[in-house]
Amino acid sequence: MSTAFPQLDDNDLIQRDALEVGTTATVAEKGRRRVPWRFFAGRAGFYLFTLWAAITINFFLPRFMKGDAVSSYLARNRNVSPEAAESLRILLGIDSDKSIWQQYIEYWGMLLRGDLGISTLHGLRPVAEVLSAALPWTLGLVGIATIISFAIGTVGGAIVGWRRGSKLDALIPITTFFNTIPYFWLGLIAIAIFSSTLKWFPSSHAYDKGQSPEWSLDFIGQVIMHGTLPALTIIIASLGGWMLGMRNMMLTVLDEDYITVSQAKGMPNKRVLWSYAARNAVLPQIQSFALSIGFIVGGTIVMEMVFSYPGVGKLLLDATNAKDYALMQGVFLVITLSVLVANILADVVYAYLDPRTRQTEA
Repeated sequence: MSTAFPQLDDNDLIQRDALEVGTTATVAEKGRRRVPWRFFAGRAGFYLFTLWAAITINFFLPRFMKGDAVSSYLARNRNVSPEAAESLRILLGIDSDKSIWQQYIEYWGMLLRGDLGISTLHGLRPVAEVLSAALPWTLGLVGIATIISFAIGTVGGAIVGWRRGSKLDALIPITTFFNTIPYFWLGLIAIAIFSSTLKWFPSSHAYDKGQSPEWSLDFIGQVIMHGTLPALTIIIASLGGWMLGMRNMMLTVLDEDYITVSQAKGMPNKRVLWSYAARNAVLPQIQSFALSIGFIVGGTIVMEMVFSYPGVGKLLLDATNAKDYALMQGVFLVITLSVLVANILADVVYAYLDPRTRQTEA
């Protein structure tokens, strides 16, 4: 008696091969073929909720402070009539006749229209206009300095970690020492040496006094000269953290099996260093860099005070002292958006460098 077996074609064999379906290579191959929509949708929902929470806190936080923007404005301008003061309260959205909930709804409506309000500290100018004048200085100086520090520290940390036990290890305690010095103290030392004694660089402001911003070689040269000293201070102060973090991650990655296998196969050390070890070790650095974007926009108060540099940090300090609600909220909003955008870009780069991230979360 013969038993008839069903005929299976090649496609059925492939589909029913449990070993093949269950391999990591197959999952990775499928992950490359499809778009991880669940990954992007989850991230989008998280960041939208974070944006809503940040804007809500941004609205309520200044109103918990003692006093208000109009009272501070009246203290600086004694000749304002009570009627004008009440009109100013209505214009600023802090009318006492409206509940806090009504003010909150109106605040969202203004944001959706692109209206950030007016600044009492700057002669009732629109907040967007005040921010647009200060933001380029902060991004141009602190942004470029942070990127340079991140690049030098990451590359240097990768090389020091790869050549562990060599004389390059001496760079770690040296850079870490400068990282422990308070920033304002390091800035004052730099001014005393390079500005007051050697007179190589100016000690304050973004350009020469009496000069108006313009697109000319002379003005650009002034901006570079005035920005070199604070930029170098930022790089020196933050370099140790990037280099130490990358070096420690490299030491962890170099003990992995795939590094040993790559070297056993005879791959060039340069390829193993940059294509395998450094690519995986840099992943935590990317997240840290995204968090440091908040420092680029809003954490420059000390630097701008030491070097009398115009920017968002000093703008925030002045707005806080004057209780300028609209300007404070505008600065906080810019900081929030910059951090969120930086984290979104970091997630994209992280998922590109490490496909396991999007496969797991998708």
